[in-house]
Amino acid sequence: MVKVSCVEAKEDYVLFVRLSNGKKGFFNVKPYLDIGIFTELRDKNFFNSVNLAFGGVVWPHEQDFSADTFEYEMQQI
Repeated sequence: MVKVSCVEAKEDYVLFVRLSNGKKGFFNVKPYLDIGIFTELRDKNFFNSVNLAFGGVVWPHEQDFSADTFEYEMQQI
């Protein structure tokens, strides 16, 4: 199972993500900012509080993305 091994919040609602299978890249969170629980991520300080948990990434109020989402949707570098 692929897991997120590193996540960093970047400018303009982008995450840098490194996966356990060696893939890495950038994931744009902007398309999610108008959807339900993700609207809270518009607050830049809150967005920057991203952390690793359970093989994916989470924010304090249980917003999350799985490693599978990143593997399929991130712009790989």
